[in-house]
Amino acid sequence: MQDNLSDFVKAAAEEFGIPGAAAGVLAGGREIHASHGVTNVDHPLPVDEKTLFHLASVTKTFTATALMRLVAEGKVDLAAPVRRYVPELRLADEEAAARITVLNLLNHTAGLDWNLISTDEEDGSLAAFVAKMAELPQIAPPGARASYSQAGYNLAGRIIEKVTGLPYERAVAALVLQPAGLSNTFFELDDVMVRRFAVGHNRDEDGELRPAQPWKANPGGAHGNNPGGGIASSVSDLLRWARFQLGDGGGVLPAGTLRQMREETVELRASTLGDAFGICWFLREVDGVRTIGHGGSGNGQFAELLIVPERDFAVVSLANAGPDGYLFNQAVVRWALEHHLGVVDRDPEPVPYDDTRAREVAGRYEIDAMNIDVAADGHRLTLAAEIKPEIRQASEADMPPDYPPAAIGFLPGDGDEYIVTEGGLKGQRGYFTRDDGGAIVGIDLAGRLFGRAAS
Repeated sequence: MQDNLSDFVKAAAEEFGIPGAAAGVLAGGREIHASHGVTNVDHPLPVDEKTLFHLASVTKTFTATALMRLVAEGKVDLAAPVRRYVPELRLADEEAAARITVLNLLNHTAGLDWNLISTDEEDGSLAAFVAKMAELPQIAPPGARASYSQAGYNLAGRIIEKVTGLPYERAVAALVLQPAGLSNTFFELDDVMVRRFAVGHNRDEDGELRPAQPWKANPGGAHGNNPGGGIASSVSDLLRWARFQLGDGGGVLPAGTLRQMREETVELRASTLGDAFGICWFLREVDGVRTIGHGGSGNGQFAELLIVPERDFAVVSLANAGPDGYLFNQAVVRWALEHHLGVVDRDPEPVPYDDTRAREVAGRYEIDAMNIDVAADGHRLTLAAEIKPEIRQASEADMPPDYPPAAIGFLPGDGDEYIVTEGGLKGQRGYFTRDDGGAIVGIDLAGRLFGRAAS
């Protein structure tokens, strides 16, 4: 299987134009690694299983596991309001600030928008991040629905700081990284830069790949975004992390706590993330087999971790180019599932184009950082996603390119669910939200609710 995985990674990386990629499979207690390409098109070094990649949102699995250790030790109560641990918390909605629980943060049901964009550049601490959270829109009452929130996980990191009395990064190292034996997993750039690491790449207007700067984008400051997306790791360490999650807790966490994290806490509708959230984990049934996983996307870097607990199986895929790193990772995961487990993951087929339905949903949708434009031309429905021009203009850092219009199709059923059928978001699923009167008021993409903009 080693040669087969290597051959597939090489072919897929060349197909999707990925400069450097690393993948790994844990099956039957044995690890298989495969790598291809280089860390940086300008200063190339070979990628291997120990090369560090920015994991972005896969970081949330470390934050959640660390917090669950505190729960297991009786230091944190999942049902308790966040203010028990962070009494200074202020939000746009005072009632919500009083009601949001620790579990609401861990399963994305706090009703918080995606993330803070305007933060204190002088103080990048978690404390400074939380002090600005009153500026973050409240998109739903706590517990009413799931909507993926980076800010919610950054707030969870502040709980870890307050309970342990340690900076978040040191606390997570002590609570989970060191006990799990993860010696090649880091938050600090000083730790990354003295080891071999992959540089993200984005395509310029001519389609040429160029290194992405900064190395990891950090809305919320250097440390303020670490709980939601700041960690760097390698294929070898991520497979060790999968072993930890599949094991008995190694005396660090009770096995029951790890199993609890894999149990459904809130259902997801028509989501690429999965069928439900557990505690952090995306839960998804694939071809009759239950999986847990998490993905991440940074500045020109993409990460994917999928675990099949009932088969003691895991697959990791890391890529250093956007936007097609996402598609590359999905291809590797699907190949591994099929070739090792006989599990086939297929996208659902959309129904034929319906112009009336298409024109009903056409329009602009937005969160604080991004716009989504859905357009109908009488023949097809398209979706485009962009970083808001004013944010791109104000940023001194490089930002990933926008996603140009790509075809989407409605899925069978109630008519409000869709799938993207081409482009860098191919395979992404979501749905349009209606108000009590039946009017379209939002769209879900990548687990996030985008509200319909006023026309």
